[in-house]
Amino acid sequence: MLTIYSSDHLLHQGVELKDGAVSESFEKPVRAEAVLRQVKAVELGDVVSPTPYERHHYIGAHSERYVDFLASAWDEWKATGRHCQALPLVWPVRALPSKAMPRFIDGKLGFFSMDAGSPINAGTWDAARASANSALTGVDALSDGTRAAFALCRPPGHHAGHEYMGGYCYLNNAAIAAQRCIEQGAQRVVILDIDFHHGNGTQDIFYERNDVLFVSIHGDPNVSFPYFSGHAEERGAGAGAGFNVNLPLPPDTEFAAYEAALQQAGAAIARHRADALIISLGVDTFEGDPISHFRLRTPDFLHIGRIVATFDLPTLFVMEGGYMVDEIGINAVNVLLGFEGRA
Repeated sequence: MLTIYSSDHLLHQGVELKDGAVSESFEKPVRAEAVLRQVKAVELGDVVSPTPYERHHYIGAHSERYVDFLASAWDEWKATGRHCQALPLVWPVRALPSKAMPRFIDGKLGFFSMDAGSPINAGTWDAARASANSALTGVDALSDGTRAAFALCRPPGHHAGHEYMGGYCYLNNAAIAAQRCIEQGAQRVVILDIDFHHGNGTQDIFYERNDVLFVSIHGDPNVSFPYFSGHAEERGAGAGAGFNVNLPLPPDTEFAAYEAALQQAGAAIARHRADALIISLGVDTFEGDPISHFRLRTPDFLHIGRIVATFDLPTLFVMEGGYMVDEIGINAVNVLLGFEGRA
């Protein structure tokens, strides 16, 4: 299997506001490096750098003004004399009257974010762009006839919405890839999100569309981040009614219940009759993950890959979460090995 990887991800290392303190982010460079080591250790296949893409390739999944904000935010922040990482300090909550985008960077940070876990620093834009380019390169490999590819994306993407960053995510790599599939002539695409946390950003982007089916298996949002998205009754709206499938599961879910949800997802995917499948590959469903609470074990990820292979579609895997650094490489690559029938 082809792997697309960019060392530009090393340019971004963040902090986050969590548990009442600003501390090093759980989403750190060693995650991607651990996955890359395992890709090479098992000789999964060639590892290539992403093709460069222009900024307009991110628009569609995202708005133009949001992409412009990401590209300029660090310079605007630095121009104020501040050189620490940029975090928002105020958000446009429901009761505030103005819906206009502020002109000052502090206002923009709140306007275009959902949390205080996605800082902007000197390398954030270049890292996010390389991450999205990895997913786009994977889509183009599928278009050239490759059965499956793995975009080793970092930063991850599935919490980034049409006009907001959050949950360590800036550009929604899976959504950008799906949009390119459609632009290249695909009639229908499926995004299956198997990260522990609901892909609220991907849902936001496609909620009123019927060309991209979004299916997510995740922790119950009543008790799990992102809290305000991912309930089963969220089924899409307008033209997208019925094209959003959420399968929330309770804390301490083990593989038997998870497999049942995955088979349910497979049935929805079969009904969609898609031309391509994009997997938002998070392995924070692993037991003991520090910010999640499912109980999957390392062999279970092999089985997930085997099940995904039965969907029989050109498949792009896009790396998302997973915060047990010692295990993330083994678990992520196990999904790929299972898909390839190598385990």
